[in-house]
This record gives sequence, structure tokens and C-alpha cells, in this order.
Amino acid sequence: MKKTNITIVLIIVILVFANLVSKQYFFRLDLTEDKQYTLSDATENIMASLENPITVKAYFSENLPPDIAKTKNNFEEYLIEYARHSDDNLIYTFINPNENEALEREAMEAGINPVMINVREKDQMKQQKAFLGAVLQLEDRKEVIPFVQPGAPLEYLLSSSIKKISVTDKPEVGLLQGYGQATIGELAQVKTALDVLYDFKSVTLNDSVPAPEEIRTLALVRPTDTVSDGTLKQLDAFLENGGNLFIALNRVNGNLNNTFGNAIGTGVEKWLNEKGLTIGSNFVIDAQCANISVQQRQGFFNFTTNVAFPYAPIISKFADHPSTKGLDAVVMQFASSLKFTAKDSLTTFTPLAFSSDNSGVLPAPQYFNIQKEWTNNDFNAPNQVVAGVLEQTHSNGNRSRIFVVSDGDFPVSDGQRTLQADNINLMVNAIDWLSDDTGLIDLRTKGVRYRPLDKLEEGTKTTLKYANFLLPIILVIVYGIVRMQMNKNKRSKRLEENYE
Repeated sequence: MKKTNITIVLIIVILVFANLVSKQYFFRLDLTEDKQYTLSDATENIMASLENPITVKAYFSENLPPDIAKTKNNFEEYLIEYARHSDDNLIYTFINPNENEALEREAMEAGINPVMINVREKDQMKQQKAFLGAVLQLEDRKEVIPFVQPGAPLEYLLSSSIKKISVTDKPEVGLLQGYGQATIGELAQVKTALDVLYDFKSVTLNDSVPAPEEIRTLALVRPTDTVSDGTLKQLDAFLENGGNLFIALNRVNGNLNNTFGNAIGTGVEKWLNEKGLTIGSNFVIDAQCANISVQQRQGFFNFTTNVAFPYAPIISKFADHPSTKGLDAVVMQFASSLKFTAKDSLTTFTPLAFSSDNSGVLPAPQYFNIQKEWTNNDFNAPNQVVAGVLEQTHSNGNRSRIFVVSDGDFPVSDGQRTLQADNINLMVNAIDWLSDDTGLIDLRTKGVRYRPLDKLEEGTKTTLKYANFLLPIILVIVYGIVRMQMNKNKRSKRLEENYE
């Protein structure tokens, strides 16, 4: 009895000791393909730099469908990791707003509104109110994640939100104005994404006004007027001082109302050509393209149809680069080809985005035949470069980078429609990479990837269906026969022994 008591006490002591040690030397294995639950160095640095505690109130409903409930589980897994790396400076709680009206009101007042989701119950579909959001607070500063989209890049959401409320002085990014460029308002979606980590503001350069010293990255988007030589010289000085530049430039222009497109010039294309980068006065056409709406008349009736428009290529082929990592598809319209000819060993060019294998170029000017029946012969110049980065080493030893996209309109919104997400991601990623300040660029597109199973042939599906049904039965029968034979052998052996 005494020995048993000692054993029990020893077991309890070992468990307590193991529990205490596990808090200090906790580790987890991340077996996901892209290390989904392993925090990046950027996130660890953000958490290590926290001086005051951050509280996270996660408002998530319970009893959600499995695919949505997984979002809550993933969010909680990340919070566990963040808390571990925060030196007790991150405290989180989960609240189910569906429990009562007071909690529901609390969530909505905090800026988290419910969404309606379809739930199957007793073989019937019904709609359920669900909350999937969080509020982060540091002293008097607050950041709201109103809706956590299933499959969203959770680490980026959390890290950027923490960075936003923990850093008071954001680096500045300038948007050049003065030559008919896109305004801050026309780049509203880009501004929303950049404002998380940067102060994105308008800047004007001219002969006597240089770029502000505190700005490291400038953006020149869709100029329509001729850019003066004085401004271009200021850009040269900015680059020579180690600054970086993002350029989205139209070399051609198309008008769908009169179905005509022509070449245009602003002086920027000549300035780039002097550095070895030529933007062709041509239209990139691609069989992988977006649709446009066309008005047609039949008899007394007018109707609208969607027609594939090869002048609006869907770019889905990207180089392995931080600025394009995770991008799936960028929709362009009236893009042109980029070609680089090295002027010296101090200037290099890296192509980053390409048209598809079924693409080509047409010279400007060009009439657009909306009803044209395109064939493979039209797409005889595959993999045209439509974006890349020009890097220079200057005489003073400074290095500068110019990120060029041959479509000035791809990030510009008319305010009436939401742009393709990757159109925004391309520009934001490029500026993030050029600025090289946050280290969060790799996280922006780190989400849960949708990997559907390959579609099966009907014969294969039938075979698998019957295999799933019959195989367990066959295995049970085989197992029964084997057991029966084994028992029979045992009985025979016993009879032989008894006989002897």
C-alpha cells in the first residue's frame, strides 16, 4: 500500500513538473505545405517590439458549418502563437455574440456586423446570423477587423492591425500629381490597403521643387499630359539619392465607343528608354482575356451580350518574386510590351509579369473589331512582358529601383465598381517591396489556398463508389475466413495432443 502511494505521488510530481516545463519550452509542429501556422520573422519582430499590452476581443459565433468554423479555429491558433511571442503583451478572449442581445449589440457597436450564412438543419437549408470579426486595442488606439473572410491571410490581418495601432510614425509614400495622373480618390482601394502601414499622400514635383526628403517611394500612375523635363530631372535626382519609383504607364489608348486605339506619349516612355527599357507602342492581345459588354440590335430589340476582348488580357503568369508572390490574376486593358536593352553593367531588368502562351501584339493605331473570330494564328507572340523592375547602381554607390507596369489603368477605379483584388495587390505589393520597411509583404497573400480535387470521369466515380461500398465487406469476410481457419487449426492441434 505504501509503495502504491509513493508511486501515485511521484506520478503527480512528474505531471506538475512537465506542465511547468511545457510553458517555458512549448513547441508545435507545423506540417502544412506553406508553413501556414509558423509565424514569419516580421511578425515575431512586431510582437517582440511591443511595449504595452494589446487586447483582442474575437467575436465569433458558435455552431457554424465546418468550413466556416475552421476560420475561427485558425484564428484562435494564430492568437495562441502571437501570445507566445508577445512576452505576455497580447491578451485575447472569444465572445459568442449569439448568446444574448447584449453581446450582439456590443459586437455591432464595436464595428462588427453579422453576415447571413446558409446552414443545413434536418435536411433543410436555413439562414443563420454569424459574427466573424475582432477588435484589437492598445491603450486608446483601436483597430477593427469587421469580417474575417474564410481563406483570408490571417497572419497579415493580425500583424498589420497590430502594426497599425502600435506604430505612430508611418513611413510616407508619395503619389505624383500635376500631369493628369490618377488621384488619391481614383486609387481609393490602393490607399485603403497602403494606409495600414504607410501614409499615402499626394506630392508635386517641378523644376524647383524636389521630392520631400522623408519620402522613400514615389508612385507615378497613368499620366495623361507631357511630363516636363524639369520633373524628370527631379526624378533622376530622387533615384540617385536612393529613392524608388513605381510607374504604371499607358503607351496606347483605346476607346470602345469609336472602337479605335492609338499610341500616346507623355515623355516618361522616352525617359525610360534612355535607361534601356522600351515600352512598345502596341497592344498586347491574349486569348486569356476579360469580357466586355456590347450592345447589339436584333429586329426591334436592343440587348447586351458579353464578348471576349483580347485587348484586355488576364495576366496569370508571374515570376517568383516578393511583389508577385501569391497573385493569381491581374486584369489589364490596353497593355503594351516591355523590352530591355542593357545600356551598361550598372542597370539590370527583371521581368515579373507575362501574357499567356496564346498571346501576341498588334501595332498602334488599331481599329477594334468586336465581332472578330480570333484564331490561334492571331496569338503568335507568347509570353509578352507587361511588368518588371529596373534596378540601377549610381555613381555615388546608391541603388534605386523602378517598378514598371505597361498599363496605367489597372489599379484605377471609376468609383462605380470594385477592382479585381489582385489588381490592387500588385500595386500595393510593389510599393511594399520598394519601400522595404515592414517585412509583411510575404504575408499579404498568405491565405488558405483553395485546392479542388481533379474532376473524375463517370466510370472512375462508379468504380470508386462500389469499391468504397464493397471493399470493407470483403475485408470483413476475408478476416472472418482467416479467423475461422485459424480456430479450426487450433482445435485440430488440441485434438491431436489429447489423442497422444
